[in-house]
Amino acid sequence: MKDNKIDWCKKQKKGIVLIEVNDNISAAYLKKAHNSLKAMDLNYSAKIIDWAVDAAYYARYQALYALLQKCGVKCEIHDCTMVVFRFLFSEHFDETFFKEIEIAKEQRINMTYYTDKFIPHEEIKENVDNAPNFVLEIEKYIDGVSLEELQQLRSKLI
Repeated sequence: MKDNKIDWCKKQKKGIVLIEVNDNISAAYLKKAHNSLKAMDLNYSAKIIDWAVDAAYYARYQALYALLQKCGVKCEIHDCTMVVFRFLFSEHFDETFFKEIEIAKEQRINMTYYTDKFIPHEEIKENVDNAPNFVLEIEKYIDGVSLEELQQLRSKLI
C-alpha cells in the first residue's frame, strides 16, 4: 500500500520524479551539506542564532537530497523530500532520525518567518549539535549502499 502523501507528491510539478542515478550530483550535495555545517558553526559561534538554525536544517536537507540523488529520485518540494525519505528509508534509519529533520525544519521556519516564537536555547543547541552526526549517517549510508538496494528502493516509488 502506497502512502497518500507519496501519491500527492508524485502528482506535483516539482514533486517526486525518478531520474538517472547521478553520483556527481550526489557528491555535490554532500559538499553543500558540509559547507552548511561550516556556516552553522561560524554563525553559532558568532551568536547569529537564526542563521545557525537555518544552516543546521539545510545541512540535513542537502545530505538528504544527496541520498535521493544517489537513488535517482528528484524532489524539489521540501515536505515531499522528507515524505519520500521516510517512505524509502524507514527500515534503514531510526524514527528519531526522521523526527530530527522535522524539528530542524520547524525551528528554521520559526526563526525565519516569526519574531515572536521563542525556542529554548537548549533545543537550538541540540539541533546544532546533532546536525553533523545526521550528515555523517547519511554519508555513511550513501557510501555503503549497493546498486541492488538502490533498484529495490526506486521500485517502491513505481
